[in-house]
Amino acid sequence: MTYPGAVELQSNPRIGLTDSEAKERLRKYGPNELPTGRKVTLLSITLGTLKEPMLLLLVATGVVYLLIGELREAVAIIASILVVIGISVSQRQRTERTLEALRDLTSPRALVIRAERTRRIPAREVVVGDIVILNEGDRIAADGELLESVSLALDESLLTGESLPVEKSAAATSSLRSAPDQANAVYAGTLVIRGHGIAVVTATGVQSEIGKIGVHLRNAASEPTRLERETTRLVRSFGILSLLVCAFLTSMYGLLRGDWTKGILSALALAISMVPEEFPVVLSIFMAIGAWRISQKKVLTRRFPAIEMLGAATVLCVDKTGTLTENRMAVQEVFLAPQADGTAAREELLNTAAFASERNTADPVDRAVLAAAPPTEPPGKLIREYPLSSESMLVAKAYLDESGGTLVAAKGAPEEILRLSTATTLHREAYESALQRMTQSGMRVIAVARQRMQDGALPDAKTQLQLEVLGLIGLADPIRSTVPAAVKELAEAGIRVVMITGDYSGTASAIALRAGLLNPYDVTTGSSVEALDDASLRALVRSCNIFARVRPEQKLRLVNALKANQEVVAMTGDGVNDAPAMKAAHIGIAMGARGSDVAREAAALVLADDDFPAIVDAVRLGRIIYDNLTKAVRYIFAVHVPIAGMAVLPVLFNWPILLMPLHIVFFELIIDPACSIAFEAEPGEPGIMRRKPRPELARLYDKSTIGIGLLQGLGLFLAVLGAFVLSMRWGSGPEDARAIAFTALVAGNLALIWANRSALRTVLETLGTRNVALWLVTLGTVATLLLILYVPGLRDVFEFSFLHARDLLVAFGLGFASIAWFEVLKLIRRRKGLRTLQSI
Repeated sequence: MTYPGAVELQSNPRIGLTDSEAKERLRKYGPNELPTGRKVTLLSITLGTLKEPMLLLLVATGVVYLLIGELREAVAIIASILVVIGISVSQRQRTERTLEALRDLTSPRALVIRAERTRRIPAREVVVGDIVILNEGDRIAADGELLESVSLALDESLLTGESLPVEKSAAATSSLRSAPDQANAVYAGTLVIRGHGIAVVTATGVQSEIGKIGVHLRNAASEPTRLERETTRLVRSFGILSLLVCAFLTSMYGLLRGDWTKGILSALALAISMVPEEFPVVLSIFMAIGAWRISQKKVLTRRFPAIEMLGAATVLCVDKTGTLTENRMAVQEVFLAPQADGTAAREELLNTAAFASERNTADPVDRAVLAAAPPTEPPGKLIREYPLSSESMLVAKAYLDESGGTLVAAKGAPEEILRLSTATTLHREAYESALQRMTQSGMRVIAVARQRMQDGALPDAKTQLQLEVLGLIGLADPIRSTVPAAVKELAEAGIRVVMITGDYSGTASAIALRAGLLNPYDVTTGSSVEALDDASLRALVRSCNIFARVRPEQKLRLVNALKANQEVVAMTGDGVNDAPAMKAAHIGIAMGARGSDVAREAAALVLADDDFPAIVDAVRLGRIIYDNLTKAVRYIFAVHVPIAGMAVLPVLFNWPILLMPLHIVFFELIIDPACSIAFEAEPGEPGIMRRKPRPELARLYDKSTIGIGLLQGLGLFLAVLGAFVLSMRWGSGPEDARAIAFTALVAGNLALIWANRSALRTVLETLGTRNVALWLVTLGTVATLLLILYVPGLRDVFEFSFLHARDLLVAFGLGFASIAWFEVLKLIRRRKGLRTLQSI
């Protein structure tokens, strides 16, 4: 890769690169990405598949057939191995493509100026020469040199290991050189913890400092989730059990019949039938494809456990601005100081508010103020900023004018401005009365003030300012039209929406009323939260749904209080100060459009469009995904029972062998796509959003799921056994009995799939529900079965005889009848008003 020279860095800070220049530099220097681990390829997926126990057992079976001279069976097993590999590789490739797409969607973003427009782009598309805007909470996308900075401090611990923030400032004369010095240099991967600035990008990707160090992000080990650990334990237990049973079966066959070769083949057949390799495969596919489905609703998944937790959420904590409202502030009212001249005073107030605002920003308040103010240049050179902080809810900027005087323009929380003002008692009463009226009508209110100084001296802290209040600005942010319906749907789903906002009580109450929140007039302020002990706060959060004038540390206390009440908490946020509360919540949800990188990193989910109804869609899909995963698990438990049973029973009772390795491989070709594709594509149950949330500690492999799965399997086992016994009583030979029992097992397998589509509706009622994957699995299975039964060469390989109409009728009748009791159970459950199997 060519290293960029100084000419490449010559970008106009106000215009930035053109789209064509950026595209050319991206082609020339490559994407802005760190060195990565080995990419997952088709070859690596294939090699990984060959190491799976299922494939190793099939290979061992093929070797045994070759050793005993059964060439035809060996060829059939090898062909089966190739088919299994094809299905496994196809599923893994789909999963990897999905994960790669999700990684692209959830990658860091950067705010750049291109062609005189501010836009947010993926960090990988940042190129040398780009003009990047740095705001508090941003993760810096590439190395660069500062052009402008105000009170800028970075966390560079990722590079240096030092936890103390590093102060940064733009050079007096920027040289735009490709190797900036440390004082005015910013580095990829570091974090803006205070202030803001503008930088030109000097190095990207492997040429950045973090790239040179060679951070291998993809090689970082991730902690397995609770569900993954639970699955691993289950598979390990089944593996040990299958080894013990197989050893017993081999010994019994050899001792009772004296045929150790057949005993080994029977044991291998049993091992293939008992190894539950579907569980981890199904889990990974469901989580990956589920995350992709959720991303189609503009909700990006950063951590898979969030998908598990969505169905258990009981409380959703949300901010007001941009979540419940449209985040498009507009100045609705200007309240001037008493006796102020109307037109001139209004323009002066708006201009002062504009001087205190950021011009290159996505902040809705600043944008609304700038849009309302007359086009006016700043009164002089900006010499100092007093940024917003949790201790002082105002911002101020100091300008040095041509005469040597200083103007401080300030805007912020009215109580904070008034506290630092010289306003008379009469004026204070007028402001407070107007403030109460405006907030009760749902407006967000800020105060505007100024301070003039002739000697140029500035106080060290903004709390030392002595401000002249110019008036109040009321801003309206209309509620999203889709919010009331979404809040109602969440309430029906048993999820309580709690508003936690920094706005005034009146504003919060007005928005809560329009949004449809419960008890909209019951509002608790942050100061009241601060005064309560933990026990009192836990009691309060059981009923109170609106919290106003809340500071970040109080948000964290509220989340912890809800968790202490055994609530499963989802928390939305967009700023640096929201990160602790989001991280403490069970499900952190970051605003993607206006959220900081810190908020994104603390979150498990990211709303790409900051759209509140998308949270409802995510909850619905989360419940569907977990439901379908439960159906697949129940089916896997059920289908292994008759296969294992019919592999063992003939050995114990000296019957003809019913299931050989090739037969069981055939069933695996049905089971794998059925549990990982057909169930995954199943639409949600009717009324899924009218259920209560799933208990937080509910297990996927619980007694109900395992118990009903085993009962279903036992029913099918008895049906297959009945078909086998009937055939033997009719005087049929081993090939006839084997063919009838095999057909009954295939029919029962399909019945299991269709019956487990729903825990609420019968098979007949689900026929109208679209599921293309399920129909493909069904039709493919029936077509393959008919080929095996009626194509002479294939029939001989499977050691079947020709089945007549009566045989088919018995086999399919018993197979379908095996699941009839479960259909009756659904009707009983519906009559009792139960909505889940766990309710039985």
